[in-house]
Amino acid sequence: MTIIDTSMASRYTHICASSDCGCGLTRRDMLRLGALATASVAAPLLSAGDARAQAFKGDDQPVKIGYLPITDATPLLVAHGRKMYEAEGLRAEAPRLFRSWAQIVEAFVSGQVNVIHLLTPAALWVRYGSKFPAKIVAWNHVNGSALTVAPSINSVAELGGRTVAIPFWYSIHNVLLQQILRANNLVAVTRSRDAQPAPNEVNLIVMPPAEMVSALAAGSIAGFIVADPFNAAAEIAGVGKVLRFSGDVWKNHACCVTFLAERDLVERPEWAQRVTTAIVKAQLWTRDNQTDAARLLSNSGDGRYTPHPLRTLTKVLAATDYTSYEASGVVHHKGWAQRRIDFQPYPFASYTEELVRAIRQTKVEGDTRFLEALDPKFVSGDLVDDRFVRKSLTAVGGPQVFGLPADLLRKERSEEHTSELQSHSGISY
Repeated sequence: MTIIDTSMASRYTHICASSDCGCGLTRRDMLRLGALATASVAAPLLSAGDARAQAFKGDDQPVKIGYLPITDATPLLVAHGRKMYEAEGLRAEAPRLFRSWAQIVEAFVSGQVNVIHLLTPAALWVRYGSKFPAKIVAWNHVNGSALTVAPSINSVAELGGRTVAIPFWYSIHNVLLQQILRANNLVAVTRSRDAQPAPNEVNLIVMPPAEMVSALAAGSIAGFIVADPFNAAAEIAGVGKVLRFSGDVWKNHACCVTFLAERDLVERPEWAQRVTTAIVKAQLWTRDNQTDAARLLSNSGDGRYTPHPLRTLTKVLAATDYTSYEASGVVHHKGWAQRRIDFQPYPFASYTEELVRAIRQTKVEGDTRFLEALDPKFVSGDLVDDRFVRKSLTAVGGPQVFGLPADLLRKERSEEHTSELQSHSGISY
């Protein structure tokens, strides 16, 4: 019999102070975000944002970071902790930690923060669903997520008739989970948490990541798919195990991206360039200093940027056990040669195009009519502005320092889509 240390697991329920803590999006959060699409709610926020922006001229505007306490935020926080913004001639305020995606988006729209990390599919929703003018200027990281299940579950097929938690409908986690389910002849459904799905169904619920580990330990869910370090936390606590890594389903997929308001790109292009360069340099430093990055972000680090202990963050950022996952069969694609989490800033157009196609095949709640009008190639050029990151890459030695091809072309590789879509570096964004 497996003895679960519920006292250890329960610590992760109370990482955040409020009932909608963590980084997931509750139904209440969805309503708050949905309200941003209406003129009566959005107008005051936009006016406030414009007023804040006009208070500064050019590069005088301080860097005001908004983040959630997950490894997705690593480049933004490393750049702050190592004073990389200041090295680029910028002023940086202390980063602000938020408890939900709704809070961070509201703060971004109103101008309280001006540099955030955001789920890539959520960026689609913000720009086209709520029509807020903001763009992706760089990727924050690749991979860094996993499908974690109860210790008694040994295959995806065993999730049939059970409930699995996701952090947000518009997340790569939801997209990849449903791809995994389809590959195993399982159907994603959305019902109440106490509903009993059919044997070939998997009930999906949105849950804050900070609640996922304890929910898994209590048996109220059979698994969850989310960004680290919550997967690592479940492993260390002995209440869950990784069944699949997200990067093993879609090779080197983007999860969170750096998101800037379009007004800053237009009115303060040099400021946007300096912000992007600082983040690119932070990514490069993190790749070569994984343990130091974990220490910097931990609850024992000088900045105490996250509530996570060093051991948990080290298991993610400085992973040395990936070969054991390969040996056990958790990793299916050994030839992909990936890290559990990695950092590279270039936003490949092929990924954005494929993501638009993938989200259309993904079950999400809420009004999805805006997705029907999106053309993948248009979105890859309209949602993303890669002018700044290209210059930043040149400043640090070129794409090759991140192991990227010099022509910045890539073919998407995922289990569900055998067709490989090539991005075109000649497109002007």
